Amino acid sequence: MKTINELLGLKKQESEQLINDLNNLLANYQLFYQNLRGFHWNVKGEKFFELHLKFEELYNDAVVKIDEIAERILTLGGTPMHAFADYLDTAKIETAKNITNGKQCMELTLENMATLVKVEKAMLPLAQEAEDEGTITLLTDYISQQEKTIWMLHSWLTK
Repeated sequence: MKTINELLGLKKQESEQLINDLNNLLANYQLFYQNLRGFHWNVKGEKFFELHLKFEELYNDAVVKIDEIAERILTLGGTPMHAFADYLDTAKIETAKNITNGKQCMELTLENMATLVKVEKAMLPLAQEAEDEGTITLLTDYISQQEKTIWMLHSWLTK
């Protein structure tokens, strides 16, 4: 029987590197998601209602992306990271702890999203070289959406 990579028309070595990169992205998304949950639960102040809803919107989007990334890893024949200790060891995004100030929550969300875009853009050349259209589409869709969200968060912070 053919391997999943052969069935997809992808080279094993390139797929293994993409799996590693996707696991790195997954780890960053897990920390991003957890930070958003914390902001949603703990934000205080005059913008509470506005920010509470925004963080919920963002973490709902993040959880969908987490599942899509894990399923892409599986599609390429890999195993998604699934231990939080591995996420902490791998992610560039750091845990945000005990932050209640709305502006600070938004600044960290903006920084975290910029980190995600940077990680995604760094993965594109390998995905393109591997002719892995599935991963390319996943990444470019995320980047396009996140760049718009970054603009909106930045605008909110500079009002």
